[in-house]
Amino acid sequence: MKDERSEEIRITDVVAHPLTQKLPRPTVTSWGSYDEVSMVLVEVRTDAGLTGIGETLGRFAPRAYARLIETALKPRLVGQPVASIGVHWNAMRHALSGRAGGVLLEAMSGIDIALWDILGKSAGLPVATLLGGMNRPEIDVYAAAVNWGPIPWMEEDLETLIAEGFPLIKVKMARPVEEAVRRIEAMRRKAGDRVDLCVDANWAYGLDEAVEVGRALAANGYTWFEEPLAPENEQGYEALRERCEVPLAAGESNFTVDQAKRLVTSRTLSVLQPDVARAGGISETRRMADLAGAFGVAYAPHIGMSGIVCETASVHLAAAMPNFRVMECEGDRSPFKTEIADLAPGSLRQRNGKLDVPKGPGLGLTIDWDAVARLRAPE
Repeated sequence: MKDERSEEIRITDVVAHPLTQKLPRPTVTSWGSYDEVSMVLVEVRTDAGLTGIGETLGRFAPRAYARLIETALKPRLVGQPVASIGVHWNAMRHALSGRAGGVLLEAMSGIDIALWDILGKSAGLPVATLLGGMNRPEIDVYAAAVNWGPIPWMEEDLETLIAEGFPLIKVKMARPVEEAVRRIEAMRRKAGDRVDLCVDANWAYGLDEAVEVGRALAANGYTWFEEPLAPENEQGYEALRERCEVPLAAGESNFTVDQAKRLVTSRTLSVLQPDVARAGGISETRRMADLAGAFGVAYAPHIGMSGIVCETASVHLAAAMPNFRVMECEGDRSPFKTEIADLAPGSLRQRNGKLDVPKGPGLGLTIDWDAVARLRAPE
């Protein structure tokens, strides 16, 4: 192995591993019910013998993402110095023409995370420290989520998450509005004063519907109203902000900092929620968090149905960003979180809404390649 301290580390290969898993239980949102989900684990190899690991949010068609990574992005990276992450980000961005977003940015995300992992390993430092960390040994997390469904089922989900010690719990909402209001009231009755609650609508509503749901949330003391409208409807968010007493949260659908700009700079959002496996990796997510901080908007990482690599990268960002508020902590025990690395998922490690930040170099993860092989997406 070459001495990475005395020689410039260069990229020798980029390998994309398309993975698919059956969820232990379906995730149910306003979009539908999901019992299977995919992602791409990205491996960046170097001439120093160091390997970085990243995760791409490719929930469906993972082999298409893997093909893009290996044919359009890899040739721009092999032979280049690892440390030039900004140069690599811009080079990858120009692999496809058109407005930034979609599959390209999600594919880039996995590579960018892996490059930061290598930098941390070469320096012997956690990624949070490389980012100029706030010296947080632990971060605040909230439970995600109580699935949309019959009220008794939702009450059961809520009791489980309360018993696990989370002080803030997300509840999924959908249509029709009348049923959403019933569930908002039922969840508050069940929770009482034991925990705080927030709602995620996954774009379920039109503006007037969102106003009505927002009234119910305000009357029942909810903490925030997440993604009530489609992300493109920025004017609708601005109108809703004037008519809704509950703080608005959004941002998981943003790919780049310019897509977060309008609702952040206008302070329409109180909470910005980019997903590191979608939003151009650690580099671009950090820029989003910095922008939010400059305008007094909180940063709250989104992880959704992702794996342990996305979750861990999000923990490092949370530990580093001054305006960090709280991170999503998915309660599922999926193989992406429990099998592919040596670190247990946050839902198992958290205690009373507190989660330790990994102290090892890079992301602090060791991958189980046998598990990766078992989860490989079918041809």
